[in-house]
Amino acid sequence: MRVAAMAFVYKLPLLALRSARQILSQRYFGCTSPVAAQRVAVVLSGCGVYDGSEVHEASACWVHLSRAGAEVTFYAPDVEQMHVVDHCTGVPVETEKRNVLRESARIARGMISPLSKLSESSYDALVFPGGFGVAKNLSTFALDGAGMTVNPEIQQAISNFHTSKKPIGLCCISPILAAKLLPGCSVTVGHDTEEDGKWPYAGTAATVQTMGAKHIVKDVNEAVVDKENLIVTTPAFMCNAKVHEVYDSVGAMITALVGLLSKP
Repeated sequence: MRVAAMAFVYKLPLLALRSARQILSQRYFGCTSPVAAQRVAVVLSGCGVYDGSEVHEASACWVHLSRAGAEVTFYAPDVEQMHVVDHCTGVPVETEKRNVLRESARIARGMISPLSKLSESSYDALVFPGGFGVAKNLSTFALDGAGMTVNPEIQQAISNFHTSKKPIGLCCISPILAAKLLPGCSVTVGHDTEEDGKWPYAGTAATVQTMGAKHIVKDVNEAVVDKENLIVTTPAFMCNAKVHEVYDSVGAMITALVGLLSKP
């Protein structure tokens, strides 16, 4: 009896620690209750802000989804990048070519599949981090603006999830995909005026509306939830914000996405 009592007393600090961790995770890290057996597909567009996925946004998506208990699988189109940008200078390297899938694998730690293999029926939600790769490799937005075309595999994925009424999360520049493919949806890319450089891509808001979507002005730490279309968007690095603010921005999006998943 004494041994059993001592064992119980020994376990009390561990139980208290676990409870404290759960409270801290929910209160300070933008996490809701764990999502049991929910599977989320995350689509990347390369590796690096100027010609692929924004690495910090992609990582933040993974961390927030993981903390929420979701199983994450990465995908990317197996296509050539529009171009390769030297991230030290911001200048395109004309003599170099890279593949979107292979570059995206750097972020996914090699655990990634071609987008052609994505089956909507195997997942509960779809997420797109930002980065110029969305505007260059997943679409032609960087060249054509509101008249852009979208990679057919991206178009099919968004259409399938939307038709099946499964949530789609998009941050930074990626809401342009929803604006183009789902006319009338509500999204945010942040503010619609530059405000002395704080919102350097503010002009995107007007383009979103030109494509037939409704743009809602939001700060970096906020998300827009279009309950009718089950779309969640947040500005992230559309704002010239500190990296922890962008991390929290993505957290706001994932928290809202998880909330949609938890509803019957």
